[in-house]
This record gives sequence, structure tokens and C-alpha cells, in this order.
Amino acid sequence: MKVCIFGAGAIGGHLAGRLARGGAEVSVVARGPALSAIREKGLTVQAPDATFTVRPAASDDPAALGPQDAVVVTVKGHQLPGAAAAIAPLLGPETAVAFVMNGIPWWYFDRHGGALDGRALPALDPGGAVRAAVGVRRTIGGVVYSACTVTEPGTVHVENAGGKVILGELDGSASGRVEALSAAIAAGGLASPVVPDIRREVWLKLVSNISFGPLCLLSRQGIGPTLAEPVLRAAAVRALEEARAIARRLGIPLEFDVDARVKGSEGVAHKPSILQDMEAGKAVEMEAMLVQPLALARMAGVETPTLDLLVGLARKAAEASGQYAPAG
Repeated sequence: MKVCIFGAGAIGGHLAGRLARGGAEVSVVARGPALSAIREKGLTVQAPDATFTVRPAASDDPAALGPQDAVVVTVKGHQLPGAAAAIAPLLGPETAVAFVMNGIPWWYFDRHGGALDGRALPALDPGGAVRAAVGVRRTIGGVVYSACTVTEPGTVHVENAGGKVILGELDGSASGRVEALSAAIAAGGLASPVVPDIRREVWLKLVSNISFGPLCLLSRQGIGPTLAEPVLRAAAVRALEEARAIARRLGIPLEFDVDARVKGSEGVAHKPSILQDMEAGKAVEMEAMLVQPLALARMAGVETPTLDLLVGLARKAAEASGQYAPAG
């Protein structure tokens, strides 16, 4: 299977490594130091189950890589319009494009069914750039669990075992293309289940991102150390309850024990991606993970006082450092 990873950050690097290790013909769209490192010494993944180096084709010019069987997009949300403008040379007549990104995806209401079916989310796809360049027909939804960090250009450190990439068609159907991509990822040692309701998986991860992410950005500490402060732990519980209420109002019946989820996170030292970006001086991705979920809450008539406060403070912190990244 010929697969291109569009975006060579921590998640993209980990996926490229796993796909190559499993025997796929892998290429990577990268730039800057990451591109130079991959070309010169390959891509190294340091994970609990294995440390290995692969040598995928790498270029900052998608035209040099040519049409693929599948493209996996792992860029940050604010980089998505730029990716849309560059992705055309990777697309053959039947190329599938999996968006493996955090937060509410641009395609959320496409093939959703019901009264909101096909509703666009302009804040996540300014000008409809992705919709025009890729289209709904090609799109596969994706959710990734992989606590990993780029320790130096071309090297990704994976903190925990048990990572996975969850895939699903937008309409919940079974398809050969999603099964093929899942099998290619799993062959490299990373679980990749295919699910009938990818939106539920989006929310199962998002409720933690929107609850823990702002707290960690404000505390400048990882999840566990942040939750060790009782008042912040209590805020996390309230935030999770509010996030779950948004999902339920949108028809996603999330059933989990809020206290158990917080308790299970107390020993996690990992820093959320928005804090990693803040500390690295990069643009901080907030629209899909923090801002848009609250826009959906307003649309659905759900009150979210704790989340409103946390997201507002996190946004101000990013703006004060010149790192807030609006969509597009």
C-alpha cells in the first residue's frame, strides 16, 4: 500500500514509522529541519515495544511524491488550509484521505444524517478549502491516541504503550479502503480499530483534551502534576461533565465515570500538545480543540461556565505570547 503522511510532527512521524515498519510504501511531506533529518538519517521511533529507524521518501513538494493509495493528514488545525492547497498531486482517482487530527473535524456534520447533515463549519475550513480540494467522498475520519514528542528532528519518542489510531467512514459504513489502511497501520505494531461511529470516538478524546489541555497550559505542567492541585482537579471534573453534556446534546451518548477518568489521569506526566507548542514557541492550536466545541455548545443550548473560563484564559495566555493560531 502506498501511503503519504502529510505533516511530520510527533504524531505524523510515529505513524510514518509504523507504516514503514509494517511494509507499506511510505512517504512524508515535511519541511525545514524535519525534512533535512529524515533525508539524512531516516526517521527514528523510540517506543516501549521497539526502537527502529525507517527511511521513507520525504519532500516538501507533494508533486515529487505522486499519487497515493491513501494520504494521512496529521497537521495542526491552523495548517489545514495550507495542506489543502498542496494536496492535489497526491490524489489519484480513488485516493482516500484520513484526517487524523485533534478536536472537532471540518467534516463533522457531513454524512451525519438528520437535520444537521451537511452543515459546514467555516471556522475549521475557511473558504471551504479542504472541501474543495479533498471533498467528502475521499474523507475518512481518524482519532489518535499516542503520547509522543519530537525529541530532535527526525526522532519521535513514544511515552506509553497502548497507543492506537481509530478509523471510521463518515457514514458508519464498512469499506475496503478503511480496512486496508487500518491493516497497514496495525502491521507496524500500532493498533488501528475501525469503528461504526467515528464521531463518538472524536468526543471520547475531545472531552479530555478540552478539560485537561487548558488547565495544563495555564499551570505549565503535565496532566498528573496539574491534577495534584485539589482545586484544579475539581475544575477538571466540572469541565469533563460540561464537555460530556455537549456531546450528549449533539446525540453522542457518552457513558463514562468522570471521577474515574480524572483518577486514571493523575499518574500521567505527559504534557498536552498545546502546552508542548507553547513551550516550544510555536503557534498554539485551539480552534478545533477548544473554541469550536464551545461554539457547538452554544448552538446546542448547553451551558459551559467552567469550560468558558478555562478556554478564555488559555486563549488570552496564547495571545499574550503572540502564539494564538486562529483557523486558517
